[in-house]
Amino acid sequence: MFPAVLHSGPEGGEVSICSDEISLTTRRHSLRSTGEELALAASLRGGATQVKMTSMKMRIPTQLIIGVSILIIGGGLVGGEYLLVKWYPGHVQRVNEEVLKQDPYHNDELGVDIQVARGLYGRVETFPGGVKISRRKFWSVGPSLTITSESNPDQTSVFAEEVLAKWQTKGALEDIPRYHFERTKIGNRDSVLIRQYKGRSMLLTGRILTPERIIEANCTPGAEDEVLYMQACDETLASIKVAGPETPPAAEPGVLELTPAPTIK
Repeated sequence: MFPAVLHSGPEGGEVSICSDEISLTTRRHSLRSTGEELALAASLRGGATQVKMTSMKMRIPTQLIIGVSILIIGGGLVGGEYLLVKWYPGHVQRVNEEVLKQDPYHNDELGVDIQVARGLYGRVETFPGGVKISRRKFWSVGPSLTITSESNPDQTSVFAEEVLAKWQTKGALEDIPRYHFERTKIGNRDSVLIRQYKGRSMLLTGRILTPERIIEANCTPGAEDEVLYMQACDETLASIKVAGPETPPAAEPGVLELTPAPTIK
């Protein structure tokens, strides 16, 4: 029990408040607070229940996830098979054809006309007595074609036999890897082709002889596909035409007809 409390009234009199009234008021406040807490707890429980029900509604069935995964993986496999079997071979063929396509190149100073493969055609750098055509690569050594021209002091249209013998045996004498010598004709002129492995890549050298000049062409695939770009080098060198009168055909040996001597009677 709370003791009685005296307060001054509005006219100076004293008003007494019993302890029972104070206790009742305190209980009312306590009940009011408890009710508010219960209401808040009920509201929170209701919100949590609603969130749980919503999450249950949004849950995707496992069978659906598996089915969609199978469709995605199957589509990827079919697409990959299409790329490997149908699209990629055609793409490679188109790239190879583009590399081997030829564009004309003319140089008055060297006296040559060439059909240069596009895989080789790029930057053109001229220097005294020659020209270099190259396709640069930022991350590797690109293919290149270098052509030089010098006068022919002998003014002959056929290579000397001792010179040919020297070139033919050079690979064996100097132990040059993958060395191959071939005598041929380019633009109806006496020519040689020499293949060798040099500087971490193949090198094709062509020498063409005319009475006025000797043309030398060096072509290398660099770090590109060796088979494809060596084919580009072969076809490019085979297209070289040198200015000047064509080499006259070699005279064929005459046929000597032998007749028996007349019989003396």
